[in-house]
Amino acid sequence: MDLLLLSLSCLFVLIIYLFINKFQNKSQLTSIFSLNLVLLLVWDSALILQLLFKDVNPIYFDYVAYIAICFIPITMLLMGLIFANTKIKFKKHYLLLFIVPTISLFLLWTNDLHHLFYVSYSVSISDAVFGPYFIVHSIYTYGLLFIALFYLLIYSIRNSGFFSKQSLLILAGTLIPILINLLGYLGFLNNSIYTTPISFSIGMICYALAIFKFKFLSVTPIALQRIVDRMSDSYIVLNENNVITDFNSTFLTTFNVKSNDVRNRNIVDLISRFGEKNINIDNLLIILSKVKNSNTTFNYEKHFESINKYFNIEINSIQSNDKYIGTLILLKDITQHVEDMNTIKENQDLLVEKERLASLGQLVGGIAHNLKTPIMSIAGAAEGLTDLVKEYDSSIDDPEVTHQDHHEIAHDMDVWIEKIKTHASYMSDVITAVKGQAVNLNEDEQDTFTIDELMKRVNILMKHELKNALIDLNINTNSNNLITLHGNVNGLVQVINNLISNAIQAYNGVPNKSIDLTVTKKDSEIIISVQDYGCGIPKEVQDKLFKEMITTKGKNGTGLGLFMSYSTIRGHFDGNITFESKEGFGTRFDIILPL
Repeated sequence: MDLLLLSLSCLFVLIIYLFINKFQNKSQLTSIFSLNLVLLLVWDSALILQLLFKDVNPIYFDYVAYIAICFIPITMLLMGLIFANTKIKFKKHYLLLFIVPTISLFLLWTNDLHHLFYVSYSVSISDAVFGPYFIVHSIYTYGLLFIALFYLLIYSIRNSGFFSKQSLLILAGTLIPILINLLGYLGFLNNSIYTTPISFSIGMICYALAIFKFKFLSVTPIALQRIVDRMSDSYIVLNENNVITDFNSTFLTTFNVKSNDVRNRNIVDLISRFGEKNINIDNLLIILSKVKNSNTTFNYEKHFESINKYFNIEINSIQSNDKYIGTLILLKDITQHVEDMNTIKENQDLLVEKERLASLGQLVGGIAHNLKTPIMSIAGAAEGLTDLVKEYDSSIDDPEVTHQDHHEIAHDMDVWIEKIKTHASYMSDVITAVKGQAVNLNEDEQDTFTIDELMKRVNILMKHELKNALIDLNINTNSNNLITLHGNVNGLVQVINNLISNAIQAYNGVPNKSIDLTVTKKDSEIIISVQDYGCGIPKEVQDKLFKEMITTKGKNGTGLGLFMSYSTIRGHFDGNITFESKEGFGTRFDIILPL
């Protein structure tokens, strides 16, 4: 019966070993498990030969069997450590683990000289008499096995739960041989030396179920796998040979592939299967090589034509205790984001035009005011000139009119003409300023203009709104007014006007207030500041300014002004807008422009 059980045990262990070694890319856990199987095969084979050749002293076969018996606890411990850490680096102090097993083998092989291992050898454990050293050997062996059990069980419970089938199988696979062997040595069971390897084989059956059914050797925790399968982002894990060892179901769904098409396939082969011609394989391999020795995350965007999706791809190394154990490739689906950005880009002209028209709406009321005074003045001048013309005409034949009188009439005409020219020039400036604001801001016109010209346009266009609000605009140029700027002057005027309009509204209709418009040159930059002393900006709004279209004006505001002002300064001038605000004390916006 013992021979049959040992033969079945040996056959089953051999089958497991052959199956596991079919894997082309073995992990540390797979390798150490295979070594366990080899040692168990040596153990079983030695005892099978012992049963077949009964005429030979049976202890000689035990000499061979004990090679496995002494070293299996060490390989079990290493398996537990690898299971806990995924991958370990063999350190010099691990060699200390081999001291006791080596001494055990030496004392066993020389037992006839000292009987420290066996006083009397027997294949029946109950009939054998053990020497004093056997106690040391047993304590050490069981100590290692229990430590191995601790690592295997604790980390299996952490990963998949105490009552998971994986944890229960690992518990059974480790406890069965240990308990049967321990109970035999304690005299509770009538064991033979064949019982232990058979019980270890039963343990291997439990491990086999954990391997085949619950992927014990893949180091893919069951609970963790459930979590990552629910992730909206796809990921794959590569080993050091760039072979895919893990992935989530999102990846399979996204790329419409099956698990068998992905696992244990080289990443280059998978890309070729997808037919992605726009992926530079050489560059990818360079990145994968660099990431193995770096903590840097490599990030780039890529369009996968085969599924018409855009991904933000992050590649970084997976490390345990500063040791590289794999590469994680995370694919974040940004297709919707890209489509939204394209939509925003397509509608950008409309947004800019909307803001421009909103500004022009404020100007319409000011145009009449700005033109009414000079038109009335020109009309008055025309009346004055008409009177002078009549006076001059009637004086031609009047002998009492002297040459001096003619000169005085001509002088009065010159005075009226100069007034007409002045008012006409002012009207021309107003028309130019208003016409400039009607230009589409998307036209990236590179104008050349001075600080003086800029302030003049701002003053003309804001004059009416400031007068209606009874607000004074104090313009201070702490720099040379003739300093030249380059860019879209109309866009810059609109931005400044928008900030001044916001400053006016910050006073909530309270009259007789002031706004400071200051121009300062600092190093190679021009800083245009708009300062009010109004209500300030709420803290929750400050955090969102320039990032989204937000307003404090309720239904009377769209939030488009500041949002587009920031975009204009960044896009057309390569500058920046900053601000400081304190509730109840006011706000200052700084437009920073490079010279």
